[in-house]
Amino acid sequence: MSKLEQILILDPSSDLRFRGPFTDVVTTNLKLRNPSDRRVCFKVKTTAPRRYCVRPNSGLIDPGATVTISVMLQPFDYDPNEKSKHKFMVQTIFAPPGATDLEAMWKDAKPDDLMDSKLRCVFDMPSDTEKMSELESTKAASGVSASRAEGPSGARSMDDAEMRKVMEECKRLQTEVGKLHEENRQLKDEGLRMRKANQYDSSVSKSSSMLSKDPGSRSLPSLLVVIAAIFIGFFLGKFVL
Repeated sequence: MSKLEQILILDPSSDLRFRGPFTDVVTTNLKLRNPSDRRVCFKVKTTAPRRYCVRPNSGLIDPGATVTISVMLQPFDYDPNEKSKHKFMVQTIFAPPGATDLEAMWKDAKPDDLMDSKLRCVFDMPSDTEKMSELESTKAASGVSASRAEGPSGARSMDDAEMRKVMEECKRLQTEVGKLHEENRQLKDEGLRMRKANQYDSSVSKSSSMLSKDPGSRSLPSLLVVIAAIFIGFFLGKFVL
């Protein structure tokens, strides 16, 4: 019995091309379309499983539906003299009606029920001319995006006017802050002068009170001497008489 022909339509059909540089992950897409009226179960395999990440790597495709497979090549040191020997195989079977367990379907599948397609991997490293062209295209696209983001010239002039207003407002606020700092400094100086004046007034008051007490203390002994002299004169007068 001859082998069944692949029922799915693959895009691309024979080569998976990966475009460098390969210093980062490079992704290419593989589309699987089911033109039949039956569900198809698929599985994607590769000869270098450590070098690629495939999402999804298996599944079911409904009649008339298309599934996009992302094949991600991991970074590596590219050698232009080394030809790629990596290959991929898309293996398919018709899904039995009502079946949902993929593992069981693949386990129970007979070799004669299997369909497969093989693809080889091709690594394309852009030349210097292509790199320059891509760089210029990227710059042009960036310029277009920037011009679209800026909008018409009227909008740009409006932005410039708004910017000038903002700058003038900033300068005015800076001036106000400087004035507030100067007033704060003057208030501090005035408070310091007032504290010094209060300290001077209190010291003068203390000195005056001490001076007012001293004459009283000095006049008290004089008064006692006068009283004593009166008493002595009184007693002497008695004795003399």
